Amino acid sequence: MASRISNALARLFTKHRIVFWYDDKQELRNDFERLELEDVKKVEINNNEFSLKHTLLRDDPKSRFLVYKEGSQPEPVKNWLYDIELANTIFKTDQNAIWLSELELPSEFAEIVQQHAAFFEPEGKSREAASRAEERRATLKTSIESDDTLSRVRLKMLAIATGIKQKGDVRLDVALERLIAEKAEGKTYKFIERCNLHHFLWEQVNNLYGYQSDSPSVMDFVFELFKYCYCAELPSGLQGVSQDSDAAKLQNMTNNALVFFKRWKDSRTHQETFEWLSEQCSNSMKIEDDLQHRSLKDVLDLDYFRVIDKKVIHELVNGVAKRTLSQGEVALWCRQRRQGHWYKDFELLYDAVDVASQFFALLDTTQLDMSSASEAVQSYTRQWFKLDQLYRKYIYALKASSQHSLLSSLTEQIENLYINNYVQPLTNGWQQHVNDMDKWQVSGVDPQSRFFNKYVETNYLNKNKKVCVIISDAFRYEAGEEMVSRIRQEDRYEAKLNHALSSLPSYTQLGMASLLPQSKEYPLRLADSKGTVFMGELSTQGTDNRDKVLKTIHGERASAIQAKELLEMNQTNSRELLKANDVLYIYHNRIDHAGDKMQSEGEAFEAAEKTFDDLIKLIKKLANANANNLVITADHGFIYQNSALDDSDYSAKNVEGEIVYNDRRFVLGKKLSAGKSFKTFTPEQLGVTGDVHAVIPKGIQRMRLSGSGSRFVHGGASLQETIIPIISINKKRSSDITMVEVEVLRSGSSVITSGQIAVTLYQVEAVTDKIQPRKLRLGIYTESGKLISDSHTVDVDLTSENAREREMKLRFLLNQEADSANNQEVILKLEEPVAGTNQWEEYKQLRYTIKRSFTSDFDF
Repeated sequence: MASRISNALARLFTKHRIVFWYDDKQELRNDFERLELEDVKKVEINNNEFSLKHTLLRDDPKSRFLVYKEGSQPEPVKNWLYDIELANTIFKTDQNAIWLSELELPSEFAEIVQQHAAFFEPEGKSREAASRAEERRATLKTSIESDDTLSRVRLKMLAIATGIKQKGDVRLDVALERLIAEKAEGKTYKFIERCNLHHFLWEQVNNLYGYQSDSPSVMDFVFELFKYCYCAELPSGLQGVSQDSDAAKLQNMTNNALVFFKRWKDSRTHQETFEWLSEQCSNSMKIEDDLQHRSLKDVLDLDYFRVIDKKVIHELVNGVAKRTLSQGEVALWCRQRRQGHWYKDFELLYDAVDVASQFFALLDTTQLDMSSASEAVQSYTRQWFKLDQLYRKYIYALKASSQHSLLSSLTEQIENLYINNYVQPLTNGWQQHVNDMDKWQVSGVDPQSRFFNKYVETNYLNKNKKVCVIISDAFRYEAGEEMVSRIRQEDRYEAKLNHALSSLPSYTQLGMASLLPQSKEYPLRLADSKGTVFMGELSTQGTDNRDKVLKTIHGERASAIQAKELLEMNQTNSRELLKANDVLYIYHNRIDHAGDKMQSEGEAFEAAEKTFDDLIKLIKKLANANANNLVITADHGFIYQNSALDDSDYSAKNVEGEIVYNDRRFVLGKKLSAGKSFKTFTPEQLGVTGDVHAVIPKGIQRMRLSGSGSRFVHGGASLQETIIPIISINKKRSSDITMVEVEVLRSGSSVITSGQIAVTLYQVEAVTDKIQPRKLRLGIYTESGKLISDSHTVDVDLTSENAREREMKLRFLLNQEADSANNQEVILKLEEPVAGTNQWEEYKQLRYTIKRSFTSDFDF
């Protein structure tokens, strides 16, 4: 007790020269007599008021005095020292007074400690409880400011009770988020009740958000918040809200509730809590039942419940399947949903719907006319390949999402249209030109055997430039086109796409051999067994043998290596490898490895997706080892369908002669003859030596092969199997990536006159591989940096060349704190994330002036 009295008095003497101490219960004389305060004189009132007054004011007017009286304070009319008391202060010795003194608050704040004593005292007798109470008092003291009101101090106490220890501005919404984070446990709320702060809490919540209840609780507030925010943005509110009491409660709530809700929903810190409570509220409010009555457009802007995304996707699937939604609408709405809270959970489904819509739109406008083989290849590499690409993306999204039932209507249509309206007519039309070929070649299209001479030797080696060649097995043309875009999106990388006609049959052994340097001394030759390909007497099977061929034909500064081996090298070893070689072949095999096995052929498109990542890693690995010139190509492509084949998709194996090797799409042998459903090629027609012929099924038919899959095949002459990508990559010395520029279009006025404001973002140019998207966070702030509106985080990534289609409209709701900025300038801030951190930095700003009349808050 003595130390508390000493500390309390010491604080008072920092502000006052004279302190009066009335010992009402006459039990603290010993404490007074033992008390020693530096530079403070102790005097006692004992029928000596007049002389004491003379001492205090005349004899010693500069010293500090502690004036003690054993007894209560006299009434003002009988108190000879009352004027001195008023000019200085009185020290009180009850616990509440000591706490008030600790806080250095005047007596008019006495009700703070009287009404909320549990905040200041320990919750129990333990040291930990005492320490927590002392910490609360210390935190409150440091946060109190000279102009604080009773309400302001209580708000700070409420914040401290919820675990907030920040100084300065205290926000009710932050305290509420802490309370909500406890979900149904409510330990913090029970402490607030014990501190008698709960009445103040709900009074403030009512004032700020309009929440009213006869028996308020955190969970009830959360449920009303979800209900209000959901109803506020629907044309007819919640169907289940029919009772007058419910409707009245919702009508009382304000825009501040919506602003708070959106901020809480988008907070990473509270994401788990929001999602759990969203599910509880969704079930309680029967949101799924309510959504049955809603149109797609009603809920496109809402993301408060997970089931809303299910509703949106369900409607999009039906709309695309029934062709009632245009491709433009689907693309816009799928993109719009990307800003939603649950988008990541449903990203693959949005991708599937978007891609399906693109597939239907493209197929509707595609004409598979080809007057010559050259025109067929030209049309395929310009446009037709996109249908293969979209099919791959759809099947990948379908399988990765595992939502086969939901997407069944789309999948059935896409499978049917892809095979019957695209692959078969395309291949049948192309087959007519293949049938007329005297030799496997297409005018104006490089054969695969020219690869080394044109893309390695002429482009690089003859110019004394080193080059690395990555050969990815079964990396077909449509995947190569997407790969170019992905490479170009990397800073300082440029990529160009060409194509070539693979050797026939389009299988790995021959394709890999054709990509090696060709020489008249080492002509390509099909072996008599197992489909092995030789160059002269040198086998080309396997990486080691291809390494020998490279060294034999080109010299010791040429090598071959597996991609896995290169990726596992450290930087020193990889640099030494590149230093020792002018040309390096790197063999990668993920797609063919999966597709060629019956057990994993269905994973071919997943393997293609992983191949993109593998190739980017390889490119960067080689670039870090000082490689500046790279080429990516493939040995062959493939055809794939996700659905099971019918019996009609197989051709009878009526091939006669000495068969040395057969696969699902070709037969190798000597003196072969076959029926009308096959095309036979001699070695001369194939551009190889020896006496081994090849027989290829016409169209897309397969031959049955025991223990082998049938959906993923290659070896035949289809465009998907034989048009291979050739990607030339160069790494630049300086950055070539820019971020898209964004402007804010004013509506004509810079004055905000209501509780909300609409702005339009304009994306200055279309996003391309080298002009990349921006992520922006937008909000309206005061000059002091206080957020006075809801906040929007958007991806600015539109690819349209039409300027009008690169506009994005946003609506900002002002919260109650905007009232304090009336008749002042405020700032619309556009911020972007700082790479590698959770921080944001300013990108642009626009200034407005708030001029709101008191009538602007009325809805009528």
